Amino acid sequence: MTTTRLAAVAENFGRDLDHAYATIDRVLRQADGADLVAFPEACLGGYLSSLGSAQDRGTATSRRDRSGPPPLRLDGPELRRVQQLAGDTVVVLGICEDGGTDLYNTAVALTGDGILGHHRKVHQPLGENLSYAAGSTFDAFDTPVGRIGLQICYDKAFPEAARAAALDGAEVVVSISAWPGSRTAASGDLAQDRWKKRFDLYDQARALENQVVWVAANQAGTFGSLRYVGSAKVVGPGGEVLADTGVEAGIAVADVDVAAELAAARRAMFALRDRRPDAYGPIVAPNTHALRQEVPALA
Repeated sequence: MTTTRLAAVAENFGRDLDHAYATIDRVLRQADGADLVAFPEACLGGYLSSLGSAQDRGTATSRRDRSGPPPLRLDGPELRRVQQLAGDTVVVLGICEDGGTDLYNTAVALTGDGILGHHRKVHQPLGENLSYAAGSTFDAFDTPVGRIGLQICYDKAFPEAARAAALDGAEVVVSISAWPGSRTAASGDLAQDRWKKRFDLYDQARALENQVVWVAANQAGTFGSLRYVGSAKVVGPGGEVLADTGVEAGIAVADVDVAAELAAARRAMFALRDRRPDAYGPIVAPNTHALRQEVPALA
């Protein structure tokens, strides 16, 4: 029996990088020897302070002309500093990536030895495309804790995203977010917020339908006009929540024998094996004109 200690973090991260490093250091010390620690989207530099408005945004052709998170390079000193904190732990965190010609909302997996892999957010909600260019893949990659896939926030709303990583051999999918509560009909009790409930449903459904271990980190607290739902969690391949922070800041930690859990979940009904791609046609076809039509932005 080989167990892997997986930790999903709900914490508040803003523009202050020194505060972010201190929080990362504290959490890694508190994670009690975790083999993998997932921090939220926009961990270094914070997220956009408002979605659906002009604030923090430039134009589609000049994404650098806005007062958003600081652009960071994958080979820059900011991530090297996190590597020094990480040591042997696999750390996943989110940055605004300086991609040279454009900016990306990026998840990075690293250890003290270097960067293991990264993912650029593909699905962009509520005008995020005016701040970031979109990624285009959901590739898995090998790490000291096994083969993992990465995704960011709204990516989890699309079953094809997690399925693509699972088909590429991901045993663990790490989904990092800056997922807020609802902006309309918001609940005074964040635990009852409808966007919080969606966040939880997506996490459990994606783990279950792909029979993978799911590690979901999220921002907590507030930033600009956003009130985050927290709810970092580890979900088993049967869709069961193994650890959860609730809506407050905290660390959800679970010890998982990943190989044994996946084998048990896939023994009788193995969803990836039993797929029928020949029957799915339109699911992987380009969007039709009707689907590309603008619809009202509802929150």
